[in-house]
Amino acid sequence: MARYTGPVCRLCRREGTKLFLKGERCMTGKCAIDRRSTAPGQHGAANKKAKEYGTQLREKQKTRRYYGVLERQFENYFAEAERQSGMTGENLLVLLERRLDNVVYRMGMAESRKEARQLVLHGHFTLNGKKVTIPSISVKVGDVIAVKEGSRDSAKIKGLMEGVASKLNPKWLEVNKEAVVAKVVALPAREDIDFDFNEQLIVELYSK
Repeated sequence: MARYTGPVCRLCRREGTKLFLKGERCMTGKCAIDRRSTAPGQHGAANKKAKEYGTQLREKQKTRRYYGVLERQFENYFAEAERQSGMTGENLLVLLERRLDNVVYRMGMAESRKEARQLVLHGHFTLNGKKVTIPSISVKVGDVIAVKEGSRDSAKIKGLMEGVASKLNPKWLEVNKEAVVAKVVALPAREDIDFDFNEQLIVELYSK
């Protein structure tokens, strides 16, 4: 399945909640879901009774779109989460949080995960001192993420670096806001994920 390239606000409207796909814009009155909360399409405003499968599917789609991963990628993450010990649903969310593009977003160096993914793809970051261009790399405890030296003179990167000081960071990520360097000091836990997910619905969907 190809990556979605249409209006991202339609995705939020389809899931019925803000997925923060446009960063700060989502917190303003310009947010599409605040102006028109119904699902997109001709029958979006219809009052449909959600069935069990539909509810589970919407939760999976909401999670996948929030982190910006493709269908096959999401299935692979779920399979890996099942192989790990512990709760499969929580394992899944932790795996998604450990993606490098999510870490770049969490350290405050992007307005959205989509922007973070683009910045990583364009080679603006290093992982443990080495240039990296793969957004899906899973970070581990002790990893250090930094802006590449050659990118620090870019007007775009400079603007993002100036905004890091005002951003809140999760406790599993230690961010030096002056140097704009982040270190993974612990693996993210379920309570560190501040979005309203019902991961059990995803587990039930894949268990059918």
